[in-house]
Amino acid sequence: MSTNYNSTDQKGSFFQDNQKSLLFILGGIIVLILLYIGYQKLYLAPRAETAADAMFQAEEYVLIDSLQKKAIEGDGSFAGLKEIADEYSNTPSANIANAYLGGLYLREGKFQEAITYLKKYSDKGSDIVDPLVVGMIGDAYSDSHDYKNAADYYQKAVKKSNNSFTAPLFLKKLGLVYEQLNEFKKAEEAYQKIKTDYPQSTEAATIDGPLARAQAKQ
Repeated sequence: MSTNYNSTDQKGSFFQDNQKSLLFILGGIIVLILLYIGYQKLYLAPRAETAADAMFQAEEYVLIDSLQKKAIEGDGSFAGLKEIADEYSNTPSANIANAYLGGLYLREGKFQEAITYLKKYSDKGSDIVDPLVVGMIGDAYSDSHDYKNAADYYQKAVKKSNNSFTAPLFLKKLGLVYEQLNEFKKAEEAYQKIKTDYPQSTEAATIDGPLARAQAKQ
């Protein structure tokens, strides 16, 4: 004797048998959504506002050479860039603080600290700032005489944005580190790209000398 099963009955039976589990899962999803909204509005938003207030003062110190230590460490009343970057992560101010810290540590010759903070920076979609940060990582490696890593980051900086300011700047630095690595053909290619693709740039005006030097050493 055969028994016919109706698919509608099967479906109804499934939902009836698993109703408690499904409601539990649905409730869990709703709770997660509410927690996320609460996290954004009640935790991240106030933190972002506090970080932005501290950042305003820190940025003023950044612009004054004699006050750059205060920019990094704070002044007792306002948080410094280091505290903003470390304590207010996941905020736009912390992201910018990472870039500032990297630049200031680079200027102080603290290359590893510069690399650490610059690598924490997340792209903002800026054709100027994003490649500059990547290029500064290259600078830190170059000043540390780690020319291979410097070349890698200068290449990344050039590829970040095809503009006439940062691209020729880092192409020239790329050529210089290739010379340090005795890779004169690659140095020539970097210098030639400046001459060909960015003829109006500041770097193009003085690139004939380095280009001739790289060609002569091959």
